[in-house]
Amino acid sequence: MSVTQNPVFTVGHSNHSPEGFIKLLLRHRVDEVVDIRSSPYSRHIPHFNRDVLEEVLEQIGISYVFLGEELGGRPPDHSCYDANGRVRYDLLADTDPFDDGIRQTTRRADDCRLALMCTEKEPLECHRTLLVAKVLVERGVAVEHILASGRLESHDAVMERLMDIFKLPRNGDMFRSRSDVVAEALERQSQKVAYVGGVMPVGVDDWENTF
Repeated sequence: MSVTQNPVFTVGHSNHSPEGFIKLLLRHRVDEVVDIRSSPYSRHIPHFNRDVLEEVLEQIGISYVFLGEELGGRPPDHSCYDANGRVRYDLLADTDPFDDGIRQTTRRADDCRLALMCTEKEPLECHRTLLVAKVLVERGVAVEHILASGRLESHDAVMERLMDIFKLPRNGDMFRSRSDVVAEALERQSQKVAYVGGVMPVGVDDWENTF
């Protein structure tokens, strides 16, 4: 049972049209979109710019909240990067701003049906799953991922897909528990997905890499 009144949903805006994206939200009765992009702007898909999106959502009665500073995948904190300039999700998860963002999300999920929004269509290619959803689940929050098709996929099912990708035993083996295997799969995927480049430059708006 989730510690919150409602599950937390996640969704990637990808290259959806405004109408297509809204349809996804309405299908799952989302009350609030929580934007966790570090830079909520895109020159390629301007209808997902923060100010435009907020106005569109307001018109249909869905509130918009920006938590990219707390939960974004490109933190300005140099201590969250390794020697190669790659974000380390374990270090980011230990920061005070990230913890505050998780706490805000948990509180909000008690009051409404919210969707954490980032860029990528595929949950496994985004920090919303590999980092934010991981921590929420560890804290007892139920997480459901809204796929581009509109179908829901539980976080547990997404983790099973991830283990299958790396050909890891879903239920562990004689040396590792299931949770150990999930942790390994998450680490391996994070090495592929996490932002590399030191610290996000001010004004970045490349939607393809705005995690």
